Amino acid sequence: MSQLKDATILITGGASGIGKLMGESLLAKGAKTIVIWDINETLLSNVSNDLNAKGYHVVPYIVNVMDTAQVIAKAAQVKNEIGKIDILINNAGIIIGKNFVDHTHQEIDQTMSINASALMHIAKAFLPEMIADNKGHIVNIASAAGMVSNPKMSVYVASKFAVVGWSDSLRLEMEASHKNIAITTVTPFYISTGMFEGVHSPIIPIVSPQKATRKIINGIEKNRRYVRMPGIVYLVPLFKGIFPSSWFDLIVGKWFGMYKSMDAFKGRSTKKNDLSN
Repeated sequence: MSQLKDATILITGGASGIGKLMGESLLAKGAKTIVIWDINETLLSNVSNDLNAKGYHVVPYIVNVMDTAQVIAKAAQVKNEIGKIDILINNAGIIIGKNFVDHTHQEIDQTMSINASALMHIAKAFLPEMIADNKGHIVNIASAAGMVSNPKMSVYVASKFAVVGWSDSLRLEMEASHKNIAITTVTPFYISTGMFEGVHSPIIPIVSPQKATRKIINGIEKNRRYVRMPGIVYLVPLFKGIFPSSWFDLIVGKWFGMYKSMDAFKGRSTKKNDLSN
């Protein structure tokens, strides 16, 4: 069981979306300090000022997680100014919803960097202290798209497949070395934040940010290996394992409407420098 009371927690992309909601909920549950990394200076200032005015301890840092050198430098600054991070929540992410052929090379690099590589570099920066203390928890916000391919999400899907594979491999390494460090991989369906504005799902329910927040925090408290939502997402590996790909495409893609869910996607403009889920 990971203790939230008096914990020091770092959340990337924590200035809006479920990152912001998780920070507020964790503080309400007794977390001592929430460290927020975000690239949006205005949102970062607003949320930290608001929460600090309520008597909480929130420390904001402007960080571009695409910049590995900056990640390393900011991590060192956090450890020097705040101390050890007890729980790391890798939440920052983006989606650029279009057919693969229409992506620019820059968009491919940006998506893979923010959604996949950055999580590894950030975890790498804070994991040694957790290992030395033999205590810690790393939460990686992936997606159900890390298990299911989908049109107009190819690069996003690739990034989330990478996160799911890396995160679970990290879990196995920690368990093999008998370290008291929990790794939780979160694979939600669409969450109704601005990030997924315009998506449509006729069968599988879109998850509210409040429900996603509750599920993730419950998973942290119980050291769950996986947090998947809604419940049907737990069946995805089974469906993919027992059905031929043509059946899976028919059931999930056509009957459940997944393969057309991005047809009216609008999303949140990355020009706003908002990298929060």
